Amino acid sequence: MEVLGLGWRTDLALLRLGGSEVVDRSTYAVVRTPDNPTYRWGNFLLLRRTPLARDIGRIDELFAAELPDITHRAVGVDLPDGSIGDLRALADVGYAVSGSVVMTASALREPRRPNRTALLRALVDDGDWAQRVQLDLACHDGSSPEFVEFSRLRAEAERRLTEAGTAVWFGAFDNERLVATLGVVRAGDGLIRYQEVQTHPETRGRGLAGTLVHAAGTFALRELDAHTLVIVADPDHHAIRIYRALGFEGTETQLQAELTRPSPAGPRGS
Repeated sequence: MEVLGLGWRTDLALLRLGGSEVVDRSTYAVVRTPDNPTYRWGNFLLLRRTPLARDIGRIDELFAAELPDITHRAVGVDLPDGSIGDLRALADVGYAVSGSVVMTASALREPRRPNRTALLRALVDDGDWAQRVQLDLACHDGSSPEFVEFSRLRAEAERRLTEAGTAVWFGAFDNERLVATLGVVRAGDGLIRYQEVQTHPETRGRGLAGTLVHAAGTFALRELDAHTLVIVADPDHHAIRIYRALGFEGTETQLQAELTRPSPAGPRGS
C-alpha cells in the first residue's frame, strides 16, 4: 500500500533498516520483528482506512493470521489529517487510542536555554551503549524484566544502524555519565527521523533535550545530506514546546491504537 503519512513512512523505513519485515497487503501492511516479539510498534498492523465497528472482528482475524505469536494488539491508521475521534470503534472495544503530532523542519533555531556544560558526542563503544540501556530503563521507572530485554534488543538494533552508517546516536555526557540521548536516522529521500529523545529524570530542566535536538539536527542537515527533519511528539507532553521553539512545525497526525492482552506469564508488550 502507498503510505501517505510522513510519520508512518519514516517509521516503516526505520523498521526495515533495523531488520523488521514489512509486508504490503494492498489495503493494509503487516510489520513483524521476530527478534523482538515484545516490541509493540515493531509488530503491528497499519491500516489504509479508519476502522468501523464492523471491522473489529476482521482486525482480530488478521492478527491471528499475520502475527499469531504475539499477545498484544497494535494498530496504526494511515490518515495524516485525521483525529483521535476517527478511532472510536477501536476505543469502544478497549483499545487505548492516541494521536501524535508529526513535526518537520528544514532549518533549526538556536535553543532558548542551551546547556553549556554537558559534552555532546556520538555513542561509540560498549560502555556508551550499556549506558544507553541504563538511561532507557531510568526513563521507564519500575521497568519489568520484559522491558529490560526489549530495551537491550532495541539498543543492539540502534547500534547496528550506527555502525552501518545509516544513523548516529548522540549523547549528552556529564562527567562521563550519559544523561540524555537521541538518534537521527536516514529515512530516504533526504528525510531524517529523530528517535527516542530521552533525558535522565535526575537531570531534566537543564536544557539538555533542546541542546541535543539542535546539535543532532544541525549535524544531520550538514553531514547526512538531509533537507527535512522529522520528529513525532505527544501533543500533551512538554517536549513539544521545545521542538516548536527550535523551529519544528506540526504538519500531520499519526494515529495509533494499542490493546494489551496478558498471557499467563504476564504482559509481554512494551
